[in-house]
Amino acid sequence: MSPRFLTQVLYRFSTFEADPQAGELRKNGLRLRIQDQPFQILLRLLERPGQIVTREELKTTLWSVDTFVDFDNGLNMAVKRLREALGDDADHPRFIETLPRRGYRFIGQVDGRAPSASEKANDAPSLRSSLRTIGIWTVAVSFFALAVILVYRRTRSEPQSPPLAPRPFTALPGIETAPAFSPDGSRIAFAWKGDPTSDENGFDLYVKAIGSETILRLTHHPSEWLSLAWSPDGTEIAFHRIAGADTGIYAVPSLGGPERKLRSTRAPYVGVTPVSWSPDGKWIAFAESSPTELGDRISLLSVETLEVHGWPHNPKCGAEAQPKFSHSGRSLSYLCVSDRSLEIYTVPLAGGTPQPVVAFADGLFGSEWSADDTRLLFSKRTPEGAELREVDLSNHAGRQLLFSSSASWPSISPRGNRLVYSVASENVNIWRRDLLHPKSPAVKVIFSTRRQNNAQYSPDGRLIAFESTRAGPWDLWISNADGTNPVQLSRLNLNTGHPRWSPDGQKVAFHALSANLNQREVYVVDISERVPRKLVTNLKMPFDPSWSADGKWIYVRSKEENAPEIYRVPSGGGQAIPLSTASEGLVDEVLYFADQRYRSTIRGISLRGGHGAFPLDDLPPVNNWNAWTTVHGGIYFVPVGLPDSLRYYDFASREIRDVLKLQKDFSDGLSISPDGRYLLYSQVDDLNSDIMLVENYR
Repeated sequence: MSPRFLTQVLYRFSTFEADPQAGELRKNGLRLRIQDQPFQILLRLLERPGQIVTREELKTTLWSVDTFVDFDNGLNMAVKRLREALGDDADHPRFIETLPRRGYRFIGQVDGRAPSASEKANDAPSLRSSLRTIGIWTVAVSFFALAVILVYRRTRSEPQSPPLAPRPFTALPGIETAPAFSPDGSRIAFAWKGDPTSDENGFDLYVKAIGSETILRLTHHPSEWLSLAWSPDGTEIAFHRIAGADTGIYAVPSLGGPERKLRSTRAPYVGVTPVSWSPDGKWIAFAESSPTELGDRISLLSVETLEVHGWPHNPKCGAEAQPKFSHSGRSLSYLCVSDRSLEIYTVPLAGGTPQPVVAFADGLFGSEWSADDTRLLFSKRTPEGAELREVDLSNHAGRQLLFSSSASWPSISPRGNRLVYSVASENVNIWRRDLLHPKSPAVKVIFSTRRQNNAQYSPDGRLIAFESTRAGPWDLWISNADGTNPVQLSRLNLNTGHPRWSPDGQKVAFHALSANLNQREVYVVDISERVPRKLVTNLKMPFDPSWSADGKWIYVRSKEENAPEIYRVPSGGGQAIPLSTASEGLVDEVLYFADQRYRSTIRGISLRGGHGAFPLDDLPPVNNWNAWTTVHGGIYFVPVGLPDSLRYYDFASREIRDVLKLQKDFSDGLSISPDGRYLLYSQVDDLNSDIMLVENYR
């Protein structure tokens, strides 16, 4: 009996088979583990290949009308699990295409149909044909068994590729990061913060040979950050240093010697500092903030004359950074930052049109060309840290390197057979300090072996809302003011953040990011119900919610195209109104917000309407967009370059004063108790980063 007609319809696509009757998904004949909801979605899509299946249709397929559930998130998670089973990529789909806010479409080639009448008749063979069939299958099985034996013998005689298994290249105290292979692949340069022989706290440049434990220190200037690049002949290492007035590009002999400064730069944060030395040895590509335009720009520094030549600006990019020469010297890759996403572009050095390679929502922690220049390896931000992904430049197909949890700043050896990257782990807890007695010891209030951030006092000071990974992904929690009785408020399996209390202390607004960080939504949860509900509005990607003083509105940010950034939305959901046109029924005077993730400038916007956002000219940039909080008279903040220090900006006098200094660094989130006495803050209690080495990478 033909296996095709054991079911009414058997869908075949690529190497997969979907059997509706058996409820099974098979790949090359092997059964895959897939849950019922993802499988039901697959069947609905296969019924109408090439056509849109709406989200509403899929919701009806998965849930009955009397079911109470967060349908949108449940559907998103089911589609995500389906893609994982198929090995599909949402950014570059082979099978399932997403049509934002509408539904999904199956774009693969499908072979699936019901059997015809004649085929059904043939499924009732006579005894003779049945015996003949049994004989044929017996012979087939015998040949199959013989083939298995031959393949088994061949595989035993042929050497197998060893699995990719990372091992520590460094296991030093503190943070080792930003590794870079020497041109001959025998040595690795890296930045290290935590050298016990150094009296200062900062990164310096070190070199270590593969197979040796001897470490050579090349610089003695502890810095906020270092990004590295070897000269093509291996005699020098260029590095981009962030160190206040000493920020710039330097070079130092790779075997030791005095460093020399090549150029001062305006490099405000880590993501803009990566440098690349051209294969012909003539140029160093770098990025810095533009003195005349908003955003970062790429330039080429002549190694011989130290002259700087500006790289042609891509008008599609608000900012450009992280340039990387290909090994052949024919192309340059770089990061393009726009209002809605990040993209990696490549462009011929001889001139031509920049070509987008891959897009993602947030955070690029280094990229690297493969040895043959056919692929790009890069590290992108995820809710759990960072992951390594590889994209084929010929067809833009991508894959995740599964051994690379929390991996960043990758480097590939010139022969292409070795890979190194930095892998970090941290423990972040929430502490309390008495501002009336700043010299009194700090109290650890909320803690676990994982991370907790963004603690916020309730309006009456009795409760604390905070984020934590103690139950898996980032979720929202509350506890008593002393940290006791923690209760989980959200279970969205998303990356939650920015909790803010309603004025009556009964609700918390927060935003959540999807797993691939390309979708943002604002939720509101009643602390007695503990069921988050999406704030329904016309904005595409709202985030950073804040409440109005009367609780009627929720202010959100949203980077809409050609539109204002700050909106107000009715607290129960509804049409978003730009603050530039909002003027009635508002109790508040000014809303303050941070303009970017790192090295943030605090800006204010009038809630009375008619005025754009304005900066606080006397307030220096803060460490990150959660390293500050407002009170009635001013702003507490952690300044850029001083992650262990807390300062206060007074609105009336415009003066800044020191408040306190930690022995360790602040993390995300500050909150002042309603009576002004206590400070809640998150602190990085333990942070380590090692460099991992992968042999036989290619």
